Amino acid sequence: MIRYFTAGESHGPALTAIVEGVPAGISVTQEDIDTQLRRRQQGYGRGGRMKIESDTAEVLSGIRFGKTIGSPITLLIRNRDWENWTASMARFENHAAETAKITIPRPGHADLAGRIKYGFDDIRPVIERSSARETAARVAAGTVARVFLKALGIEIGSYVSSIGQAAEATDNPEIEKLLRQGAEMLALKADASPVRMLDKAAENKAIASIDDVKEQGDTLGGIIELFITGVPMGLGSYVQHDRRLDAKLIAALVSIQAIKGAEIGNAFDNTRKPGSQVHDEFFLNPDKGLQRKTNRAGGLEGSMSSGQAIHLRAAMKPISSLVSPLNSFDLATMQPTLSRFERSDTCAVPAAGVVAEAALAPVIANAILEKFGGDHFNEISSRLENYRNYLLDTFQT
Repeated sequence: MIRYFTAGESHGPALTAIVEGVPAGISVTQEDIDTQLRRRQQGYGRGGRMKIESDTAEVLSGIRFGKTIGSPITLLIRNRDWENWTASMARFENHAAETAKITIPRPGHADLAGRIKYGFDDIRPVIERSSARETAARVAAGTVARVFLKALGIEIGSYVSSIGQAAEATDNPEIEKLLRQGAEMLALKADASPVRMLDKAAENKAIASIDDVKEQGDTLGGIIELFITGVPMGLGSYVQHDRRLDAKLIAALVSIQAIKGAEIGNAFDNTRKPGSQVHDEFFLNPDKGLQRKTNRAGGLEGSMSSGQAIHLRAAMKPISSLVSPLNSFDLATMQPTLSRFERSDTCAVPAAGVVAEAALAPVIANAILEKFGGDHFNEISSRLENYRNYLLDTFQT
């Protein structure tokens, strides 16, 4: 099974990721990884850090002649900003006397709980590791699984449906048309927008909203729509809680910094309707086999993939580092004061969509490996193809 770990601090020398369990024989290029890293750095409302960094991944192990070899893959992304932090983030030399301690926590951030949990007298170590800068390593790691899935005909894509009060209509017919070409086509269309929205009116409103809150020293969150196409019926299982595919997908989303909620399909809207308007009816077509006219369940039934496009929705809160301060207190004096500002974005919802795509990829890849097994890509591909043919034969009338 594929698992990955990331390491590194926001202003340290580099971020790293180790990805193990990747089958041999998967074709991966440098551009595959760097394209996703560039996508993560885009988006209207990003802060000054994106003007400093130009992320690219160095592959140190696990790939030979452009193909995975079954051993752990090591990825390294250097932080160009490190040169400005060599004293305050020194690994062995002690520059504590010349480095100001941070003792004022920001509401909504990991600052306070992290400082108490790990016994620091300075919030800086918490800021460094809890920072969303870590997601650059996660995107690089997730891209390996994403490339594996793409070779199997499974694609992941996203778009932003709302930022602040700027929201797109929920019944956009263009979405279904794009998904028929694969989820990456949907993502490509979204990437053409600076806020990754499909509707131009909503895009303009979102940009204006970001400009407004930036002037006020505030931040904005939003909602990300995620789709996975090409997933066959029957991934995951209902037999134990830790094998439920829906639970794993939701866990992957809420593991992302600032993602505070997630749902499958129209989950919350469905609670306000009777069952007859919620469940996706079956229709047998003589030529196409099993068909459905709706996908309100979001491609998951009984914790397993239904064979339809998997649709997930993630809610990102506004970033907690504000130019206009909120009420806080100083841990050194225990006196009330205003929160401090750490360089940040006004809105990072478009980038979070790219991170979310990467976070979902290993979950689906592992569901494939759980069902079909195999140590080499050709083994897995052949078994999946046989299973897809079995599904077609099953539902022929």
